[in-house]
Amino acid sequence: MNLKTLSASLLFCLAFQRCSSRPCLDPLASSLYASSFLASSRYNFLYSANFARLYGSSGWSPAPGDKQPWLQINLNRKYRIVAISTQGIFNSYDWVTKYTLLYGDRPDSWTPYVQRGGNSTLSGNWNYYQVKRHNFHYAFTAKHLRFLPLGWNTQWGGKIGVRLEIYGCPYDSYVMSYGGNDMLAYKFPRARHHTPKDHIALNFKTLERDGLLLHSEGLQGDVLTLELKNSRLYLHISLGSSTVHKVEGLTTLTVGNLLDDQHWHYVTIKRYGRQVNLTVDSHTESAICNGDFTHLDLDTQVYVGGVIEPYMSHLPGKVNFRGCLENVFFNGVNIIGMAQQKEPQIRFPQGQVRYFEIEQLGSDPLTFAGPNNFLQLPGVIRKPRMSVKFKFRSWDYTGLLMFTRFADDLGALELGLSEGQVNVSLIQPNKKKIQFGAGYRLNDGFWHTVEIVARDNFITVTIDDDEGSPLKITNVFVVRTGDHYYFGGCPKTNNTGRCETKLNNFHGCMQQIFIDNEPVDIDLILQWRWGRYSELLLGTCGITDRCTPNPCEHEGRCIQSWDDFLCMCENTGYKGEVCHRSVYKESCEAYKLNGKFYSGNYTIDPDLSGPLKPFSVYCTYKGWTVVNHNRLDRTKVTGTMVDQPYLGDLEYFNASWAEVTALANTSRYCEQWIEFSCYKSRLLNTPHGQPFSYWMGRHNESHLYWGGSFPESQKCGCAINGTCKDTRFSCNCDEKTGLSYRGWLNFRDHLPVRRVVVGDTNRTESEAQFYVGPLRCHGDRNTWNTVSFTKPTYLKFPTFRPGTSADISFYFKTTSDHGVFLENSDDRHRNFIRVELNSTTDLLFVFSVGDGIINVTLRSPWALNDDEWHYVEAEINVKEARLKVDYLPWAIRRFPGQTYVTMKFTQPLLVGAAKQKQRAYLGCLRGLRMNGVPIDLEGKVNDKEGIRLNCTGRCLNTTMPCRNGGRCMEGYASYYCDCNNTAFDGFYCHKDIGAYFEAGAWLRYNIRSEAISDEAQWAHWLDPHNFSLGYNQTSDEIEFSFSTTQKPAVLLYISSFVRDYIAVFLKTDGTCSVMLRYRLGLLTHKFQVSSRNLADGYPHFVNITRHNRTIRIQVKPISPLTMQFTIEDIRFDSPKSMFMGRVMEVGDIDYDIQKHNSPGFVGCISGVRYNIYAPLKTYFRPNMTHPPVTVQGFVAESNCGAFPPVLGMVPLSDDPWYTGPSKTSLLILLISSYLVTVLVKWGHGGAVGWTGSCSPVGLGFESRLGCLAPVPRDPIWDKRF
Repeated sequence: MNLKTLSASLLFCLAFQRCSSRPCLDPLASSLYASSFLASSRYNFLYSANFARLYGSSGWSPAPGDKQPWLQINLNRKYRIVAISTQGIFNSYDWVTKYTLLYGDRPDSWTPYVQRGGNSTLSGNWNYYQVKRHNFHYAFTAKHLRFLPLGWNTQWGGKIGVRLEIYGCPYDSYVMSYGGNDMLAYKFPRARHHTPKDHIALNFKTLERDGLLLHSEGLQGDVLTLELKNSRLYLHISLGSSTVHKVEGLTTLTVGNLLDDQHWHYVTIKRYGRQVNLTVDSHTESAICNGDFTHLDLDTQVYVGGVIEPYMSHLPGKVNFRGCLENVFFNGVNIIGMAQQKEPQIRFPQGQVRYFEIEQLGSDPLTFAGPNNFLQLPGVIRKPRMSVKFKFRSWDYTGLLMFTRFADDLGALELGLSEGQVNVSLIQPNKKKIQFGAGYRLNDGFWHTVEIVARDNFITVTIDDDEGSPLKITNVFVVRTGDHYYFGGCPKTNNTGRCETKLNNFHGCMQQIFIDNEPVDIDLILQWRWGRYSELLLGTCGITDRCTPNPCEHEGRCIQSWDDFLCMCENTGYKGEVCHRSVYKESCEAYKLNGKFYSGNYTIDPDLSGPLKPFSVYCTYKGWTVVNHNRLDRTKVTGTMVDQPYLGDLEYFNASWAEVTALANTSRYCEQWIEFSCYKSRLLNTPHGQPFSYWMGRHNESHLYWGGSFPESQKCGCAINGTCKDTRFSCNCDEKTGLSYRGWLNFRDHLPVRRVVVGDTNRTESEAQFYVGPLRCHGDRNTWNTVSFTKPTYLKFPTFRPGTSADISFYFKTTSDHGVFLENSDDRHRNFIRVELNSTTDLLFVFSVGDGIINVTLRSPWALNDDEWHYVEAEINVKEARLKVDYLPWAIRRFPGQTYVTMKFTQPLLVGAAKQKQRAYLGCLRGLRMNGVPIDLEGKVNDKEGIRLNCTGRCLNTTMPCRNGGRCMEGYASYYCDCNNTAFDGFYCHKDIGAYFEAGAWLRYNIRSEAISDEAQWAHWLDPHNFSLGYNQTSDEIEFSFSTTQKPAVLLYISSFVRDYIAVFLKTDGTCSVMLRYRLGLLTHKFQVSSRNLADGYPHFVNITRHNRTIRIQVKPISPLTMQFTIEDIRFDSPKSMFMGRVMEVGDIDYDIQKHNSPGFVGCISGVRYNIYAPLKTYFRPNMTHPPVTVQGFVAESNCGAFPPVLGMVPLSDDPWYTGPSKTSLLILLISSYLVTVLVKWGHGGAVGWTGSCSPVGLGFESRLGCLAPVPRDPIWDKRF
């Protein structure tokens, strides 16, 4: 390579920043002169175009009447553009909210910048001072830029206003124009090209669908061909072929579509060994070259733009390129630069004229891009012949192409696109409309030519210049041309030409318009205002192909229109906006959980939305998944040796190896039956020697154990259980006699069986047979993959890389009112997704994936922190984002058309909290899947970090359990005790709530205000476990403790609206025992609770439990007694009230109850509960405005009747409600109180007794202990007792 060639290569390197570490981020607009800025109009002098510089003191704003404003910048040379930043006008309400950016080499030919997804609308600002920056996903080259505002702030009198900056770096352009009969060839140094890697780059623009860009061949079958074919780019590459070894090395990659749009397209080919990447603009396709060769061997030369030799004008089956090529670099060699320098390594065909400049191809196109777009052009009136010709391209099925009204009210002619063909409608006054169609599938996005010629009684329509088959119509009509022609639509206002149509507006591109055989100069006509237009982009064709690359997943079919696309998912096994979600369950277990209990063939999809396809299996009614294969019959093997074994491959029916492996991987248990019969065929040979036969499993690894033995034991089942005939061997087959061995393989990580290798059947009469049963799997290891978070922390997993679609599903269970379930983001947190519980009822799916922070909120009608399992599903794609919990409807956030979702995360996936452990989740999580892939939560268990296996919170291992029937309420990081259905209080339900009753005092608790209705009785009879009544009629539970010396006394009485009652009382006889009376229906049942004297002044605890006819009675510490009812009616009907102290019920009262009711109970009673009713707690700790309690006489709160707790006192360190003195002070106080109690007892002859004079009025602490009667409240005592 000479010096000039090297200089050209260095220029290429500098232009693309490959030889410099300096980034391509130079500000380009700030240093330009004022003359480089041009605008369609200005608001006034202070808002001129040259003030539109970032951080400037003003800005550009167009005139209020400017219907299509634009701001244009001339960079004065070509640059490589990488980013743009915008602001609003300084200190104002003027800013642009969305805009389009056009670029080009000339100020009259434009290319719109298109984002991923086909969207050409860029988001703008939200105030005047903050900078909004867009980094382009692919760099482009341009000399001129045009800024088109599409939306702006309208609040507070705001208008269009912008300041901007463009970022990039200088770009050296080497251009050559090709007319279809041109080419150049670059001769390789040393006449040969032998490389292990290649880097080829070029830019092209054309209006042609087909054309050869590069071509070279080698003598060994190596090929490199780059061509346009049907507006798509194809790369054919071969690193060599061999007819001897039957190696076909040709590999083809294709990328892009609609590349004949007269815009610059940037092509890069990178190859390293057999790996090759082909990139057009920002779309890359990769492939591994066929064959085994790694070097590209090309001979002599590479052709650029076509192949022209004396013996052929073009390559067979190819057409030469027509258009412009720029900066063609072949492994660093600037081929066009060398051609301009007339280097000897460049060869041209003889007589070729070389054009090293951009050739203007055709006329400038127009883009019809708005809902009300139209173009009105003038015509010559009253001509007897009408001729219109133009080119168009579109994706839409319908739209108005052209409309004209004839002069003298002779009618009108309408040319429209309908169902992909051109429809012609001739409307005449007082006559039937003449309609006919021409063409087929003209909405394919390619350029199509339409020519219509009309004169009296004759119309001809020609499509794509096919003069051999024009459509001719002969009818009686008169043609006199009108003075206006409308293209793309009819104006909504000022419709002087009376353009009327029922067709939609056309959306697409047009160019090369001819009226009366004369080309129409659009710029000239609009300049002189002979025509008018609305919502058009002049000088550019803004059509984009939204189906390339295909946004529909799993081979879904893409159908597109001008601004949107639709995925057809039929027969794919998937559903959704982009065919992302599987229509099948992941396993037979999942079908069973969804109510499919019968055996049969089912289709499953183990990875759900993942890349693996669904496949058919057999499901048993017990939930087993069975997959058959081609080795279900016995296979007989003879004549094999260790170095030439028999390879018995298993091919599973309806499933690839990856799919059946995914089934085993997601199952909880798998098994596969295997049998090996041998006759003079050794299996394992020796315990530690090389095996003769073995089987291969999931990871293509050899396994030396067989059914019934342990993994990697290199033994058969007989060696495990000690039944081998010869103890020297680990398998019966290793003896000389013929035997068989069979058993289950059930180590799931090794299954399924992929191959059986048999290697010792080459001796006389030697033979082996093997049989492998179907793969059987059961359970789902992901659904119950569960952890619990008990501290603010998170689990880290590898970065989630979903592409353009993502789905997330999991179960959660918590009592917290907020918490982040998972989050994944980039380094700067500008791109992220997050699913979180925002409140007790609000679930949020928050994301920033291309257009700011957006959230989908699902509001549940019930609380989600109820400590029950809830199932969450979240999904996002280019069409929508949606969120679902349990069986509630989806909450959906639909995206505008042309949206692109960018989910490029760089940080680890965090589960359990956001970044820096913010908004941590406390609770349980299970069954997490991301894009169908199970996440192994259990593999990250760490008790020290607060991550526990299974759903285990603090209630499982509490430092102080809830007492007296209190329910432990899980907080995962903490817990609390629910005492609502107990008669106790306190953090652990350990504080007794009792009362002291003076003589004649009583308390009534109203259970019901009216009798139970017949309907409620019937409902309860049908469902005995229905607690809508507030209690169970066939079950009762009563508990309390008391202390007294007075008798007789009714301790507790429960009345009803009928004659049923329950009564517990002290008898009047000398035993002072406690009796229980039950009246159910017509009979009264008497039970002795205790035969001891319980009126001894000591606390006694009583528990009475009845279920149907069985009653259990216990007075602690005496052992419980169990007795039976002998009656049919076991229901306690319509309980009315509970009485303590005295029974003051209205109506008849049983004689025995009346006899024991006077003078009333005097003493202490605590912890009173009947089923869920606690009358003393309701009275002393009311939680309602008017509690259903009535008290008569003196009833004071006291724990004098409390029975000593079985579990002992709650330590001070564990009592969160303790606010008293220190432990030492309290200990002294307790010892003193104990001594006082002992002295008082001695003073009463060893027993505590009192009379009516033992009153709480005026007594001190000691008196209360001696009499077990209340005193003025002592907070220390009440806190502890």
